[in-house]
Amino acid sequence: MAAQTLQQPSFLLANLKADSITKPLLQRCQDLVKIIDEYPAKELHLIFPWLVESVFGSLDGIIAGWNLRLLHSRSNEYNIVMEFLNPSGPMMKLVYKLQAEEYKYEIPVSYLPGPVKACIQEGVLPDCPLFHNKLQFPLSGLLTLNLSLNPFEFFMFNFAYCLIMPKIYPQGQLGSSTDSAYFVLVDTYLKYFLPSEGSVPPSPFSDSRGSVTAPSPRSSSVSFAGYGVHSPSLLKHHIFHQPSVNADPAAQEIWRSETLLQMFVEIWLHHYSLEMYQKLQSPQVKLALLQYRLSMSSMPCQPHAPPGFGTLHTYQVLLPFHSPPPLWGLLEEPFTPTDEHVLVVRLLVKHLHAFSNSQKPEQLPSSPSAHSHTHTSPLEEFKRVVVQRFVQQKLYLFLQHCFSHWPLDASFRAVLETWLSFIQPWRYTGEKSNPQPDQNRVVPDKWESFVQENLLVYTKLFQVFLNRAVRTDLVNAKNALMVFRVAKVFAQPNLPEMIQKGEQLFLEPEHVLHHRQPRGYLTPSQGGSYLSSRQRVVTDMVFRVKSHVYALEGQDCQYKQMFGTELRGAVMKLIQIIAQARQTAKRISDHSNDVAANSSFLSWFGLGSYDLNTTFSGAEPEESGECLKKTHEFLDRALENLCQIFKLNQGQLTQLISNLGSSQDDGNCKQLPDCIQGENGLILTDLGRRQIINGLRRFDIQYQGDLELQPIRSYENALLVRLFYRISSLINERFGGHMNALCTRPDFLGRLGRRYLTDPSSTIKLKHSPLSRRTLERNNQPRLSLRPLASYRTILLLMFLYVFGALLSLGPVSSTVLILTGGFLYGLLMTLFGDKLKTH
Repeated sequence: MAAQTLQQPSFLLANLKADSITKPLLQRCQDLVKIIDEYPAKELHLIFPWLVESVFGSLDGIIAGWNLRLLHSRSNEYNIVMEFLNPSGPMMKLVYKLQAEEYKYEIPVSYLPGPVKACIQEGVLPDCPLFHNKLQFPLSGLLTLNLSLNPFEFFMFNFAYCLIMPKIYPQGQLGSSTDSAYFVLVDTYLKYFLPSEGSVPPSPFSDSRGSVTAPSPRSSSVSFAGYGVHSPSLLKHHIFHQPSVNADPAAQEIWRSETLLQMFVEIWLHHYSLEMYQKLQSPQVKLALLQYRLSMSSMPCQPHAPPGFGTLHTYQVLLPFHSPPPLWGLLEEPFTPTDEHVLVVRLLVKHLHAFSNSQKPEQLPSSPSAHSHTHTSPLEEFKRVVVQRFVQQKLYLFLQHCFSHWPLDASFRAVLETWLSFIQPWRYTGEKSNPQPDQNRVVPDKWESFVQENLLVYTKLFQVFLNRAVRTDLVNAKNALMVFRVAKVFAQPNLPEMIQKGEQLFLEPEHVLHHRQPRGYLTPSQGGSYLSSRQRVVTDMVFRVKSHVYALEGQDCQYKQMFGTELRGAVMKLIQIIAQARQTAKRISDHSNDVAANSSFLSWFGLGSYDLNTTFSGAEPEESGECLKKTHEFLDRALENLCQIFKLNQGQLTQLISNLGSSQDDGNCKQLPDCIQGENGLILTDLGRRQIINGLRRFDIQYQGDLELQPIRSYENALLVRLFYRISSLINERFGGHMNALCTRPDFLGRLGRRYLTDPSSTIKLKHSPLSRRTLERNNQPRLSLRPLASYRTILLLMFLYVFGALLSLGPVSSTVLILTGGFLYGLLMTLFGDKLKTH
């Protein structure tokens, strides 16, 4: 009987695998619902890893699973999948059923993000408590190192990893849509486990003991420094140490919210460079920060630091094995987040702001000691620190990486909006009374502490965006819109003042702080004054700002002020480029109008000529008409907002733009971009690149290959082009020597021969690269070219001449002789008097 019980799960798994091939999804889900309800956890334990893999796909990407990222609401299977994976659905019921029995499932360390994997393989435990007490140390070595996760953690790991798993999308089908099953499920899980209203719903499954057991408690010797620079006392003890079965039900359920958020943050945001991760993991940096914090807070009234607080093992926990440090360069992983990845991160940011802003207002205590005894629910404590502790550091590094490596095109909009969502938490407060226009919406003073504790997210990323903007084609309406969006956000009333105050607090000299508070923080009842309490607030604000900057950039960071002289010069450069882009957009619009007005009647029938060499540089198909109007509007409003942010003098700005306009006339766009002469030709300077990007100057680009082999144009007959090329090639092969001898003669016949057998444009001296110079020498040999006869314009002209000859009673032969004679006489006259006409 026991043997039969042991074999039954294997038969169950085999049957499910067979059904996955033969049965449709609806029938498979119905069968799974019955199995989850009827079978005990002991038998469901063996099918759980296979079921998770069949839903989300394998971690190596070989098994696609249910393709949640490609499944949209238009699909027939969409509702089936959403019902099965719902937080209160059958799949989650299976998770809770296995969670009650404390089963464990292994994940290879090799699938962790690169920095975490490298850290573990070096023998150092990462800061994130998600990995504490979960490493399985094998006897065979590091190559088989695994993480032991409980069912809920295992499910959430695979769900989060599904987003960064490499996918091969079918042709014409993209996965960046926000109505995919995966995107909707992320939103559903966030709203369920991180509710803005109410509490986390209890587990729908209860075992004989009355509740689902939480994970094992974390070791008390492990610091939670990986999520911010604040001390562990910011959170209540029961948030860090999972409660027992008989604990408070609210505290019992909070671990699911914490686990879900940690999984999302670690898998989605923890892919920055290993060099940066080494810097953040370096105990020297953390100890330097700790020493600064202790020097600022070692006052008589401060609570005594716990034993061992500030020692090396507080921040760097050595694993029970040691290995030679690997080469970090060999462990570097290519990190190229997709648009879909960034959109999901933005969804996470927006929901965390709404979740954090939904906390109940704190009751002001009558005394400082009363605050520590005020009872606050675990969920409210979690809301209070969720953004700063769990997201701030890794999101900053994620955005910094994207800002530095994303292509200079309009796809950057997803990254930009994620950044703007994070730095505007006041947009997600749920307050809809008295709506104001965005331009007139004043940032409330209560957000000053948020701006100070996230100063680098405002200032450093703004500087990186400036570097991108000056290298972007701002004539493109989509790029102009991004510049306008950033300027509009930072121009919100009261926000520039908050940022400037935060910078002043960071630049506050440390010796001034020590002299400002020589006797500690004394309340009025202890012999102090109300002024000393104000000084304590200022000192706390300085501490928060310095801790934030030092934690992300290191103690030796060279901070550049957003409102300093250097950045002000960069803003003026951007304003100049915006003004140039406005003029280029106007020039493109005027050029398009002139071309449309000067088009011949034949162009209505598609017979007009089109020269690739006369196309206006900088123009794109989408940059016409309405798009150029939008570009003008976006750039004008961006200029206004930049002047408002940096308090620029409107008169000086107007003078700068007018001077720029007067110096860049129509002749200026015909000049070459700024270059320097190198060994192999011209080399563009940074100024020359910006001139080309914004369409201010351009090279005289012409076709430099064989004129007979250039692409067939729309105004040419393809059959005639090929036919005349063969005829002319035969003639040139046979009489090439005679033509060359004729054209080298210095007399009148030589000039006449060069008139008909060489390209007149070849005499124009242009600056070429060495490679194209050798090619031109081979292509400038005298030869006969019949290609002009294949032009529709030439064909229509010949037809008109033959019809005119017929009206004069001339036959085809006579008309042909007259046409040839007229062409010869025209060439003869141009040979005799062409030079004189050019001089006049």
